[in-house]
Amino acid sequence: MDRGWRAFSGWFGGSAAAVFAGYLALAYLVDPYDSGRSPLVSGSGVRPQGPRMAAASRGRDPAFSGAVIGNSHIQLVSPERLSGRSGIPFVQLSIPATSPAEQFAILDWYLRHHPAPEAIVIAPDEYWCTDDPALPNPKSFPFWLFSDSTHVYLRGLMRFSVAEEVVERLGRLLHRDPPRARPDGWSDYKDQYLGLAARDPRRASEQAAQRQTPAPDTPDPGRAGPDFPAAVRLAERVGRLPARTALVLVFPPIAPAALPRPGTAREAAEVACKAAVATAARRHLRTAILDWRTRRPALDDPTLFFDQSHYRHPVATRLADAIADAIRNLGGASAPLGPAD
Repeated sequence: MDRGWRAFSGWFGGSAAAVFAGYLALAYLVDPYDSGRSPLVSGSGVRPQGPRMAAASRGRDPAFSGAVIGNSHIQLVSPERLSGRSGIPFVQLSIPATSPAEQFAILDWYLRHHPAPEAIVIAPDEYWCTDDPALPNPKSFPFWLFSDSTHVYLRGLMRFSVAEEVVERLGRLLHRDPPRARPDGWSDYKDQYLGLAARDPRRASEQAAQRQTPAPDTPDPGRAGPDFPAAVRLAERVGRLPARTALVLVFPPIAPAALPRPGTAREAAEVACKAAVATAARRHLRTAILDWRTRRPALDDPTLFFDQSHYRHPVATRLADAIADAIRNLGGASAPLGPAD
């Protein structure tokens, strides 16, 4: 009995190991998120999906020599408009609900595949003002997908959701013309906001009230400084940028009521944070700073915002034009300007 049990256990363990190894080999070769690691499949893009898992494919696409990196506070800036007005083909690599740690992972991935980009746009917001060196974020993020370690990547493939994507990917590879996620990464969240408000009138009222809610006079816990670890991490990275790369640092706009009142502790903390991040960015000589997180007459209308920190298309269009102009002033690629909206 013991001998039979040991034989069965050995057979079962060996079979499980073989199945596991076979799956891992298949997943690596299929490359479910088009990360470029497979020796057999590469460059076919990914199915329509959210930017978290699609960014690996987009971030290595050689068609784009410019990138926008941030979260939903810069997501609405159109890479197509940036490309048309700057002459540099841009990809949107912004991912909603990310903090500096995730954005640095995306930046590292993009630079690994574009060692000499023409332009980088980075959009620090209030999450950059944390004093925690870990740069925490309660939202999950697939750091494994953007790792330079094969071991870490293989461990990341051992997830049920990834196994489902492997099956999906196999179907795509067998399809003559499968649907593909937009290569330049732009995602318009306008309909999501308007749709929610239309389905739930209370939501519309809440958004309107939120736009008008004044910011407190004290800084949020853990964001008062004087240390801002995200600025230190940024300095490390911009110090490695090629001299030819135009770097544009954008502090995205927020609703006028959300701006700190002059003379308050909150304003002092925010000014200190922005100064630390801007100083870090200026380690790179070809750098422009666009501070739109301040009082501007053109942004005084609260209806230009969906909520306190997400603006509408008119603001996104003006911001895209300002970024393109900054790149041109830095001596970046140029193209005939489109109509000014």
